[in-house]
Amino acid sequence: MSVSEDVLRSVHVAAKAAADKLADDIVAIDVTGRLPFADAFLIASADTDRQLRAIVSEIIDELAKVGVKSGTREGTEEARWVAFEAGGLFIHVFQAEDREFYGLERLWKDCPRIDISADIDVRAVGVGDLVSGDVAPSQV
Repeated sequence: MSVSEDVLRSVHVAAKAAADKLADDIVAIDVTGRLPFADAFLIASADTDRQLRAIVSEIIDELAKVGVKSGTREGTEEARWVAFEAGGLFIHVFQAEDREFYGLERLWKDCPRIDISADIDVRAVGVGDLVSGDVAPSQV
């Protein structure tokens, strides 16, 4: 089995939303057939609790725009690791040290990755490049 088109669309929307809020190390994993509650995981990191909350909020807003409702969020109050489900996609946003400690990628290392490079490619151009004029804003 592979990830359904609906879940795959959600993966791409969520990955772009996370990148727009400057999430780090965004990874999508196909867990189809391995779990009864999800077809894919999206994992991302944030530097601070404030950024983590902003990433989660942006993902929820962008998924809602394409008709995908998100479930109850766990961990929002502490904002060290927030997890929630959205139509077959299970989203994990961590602060970096918690992500390393729990090691979800290690637990699911035998599952295929979903290519989200086009969704997060805007991260390849730094803000400093825009300010210095090395990259035109239309390239971002």
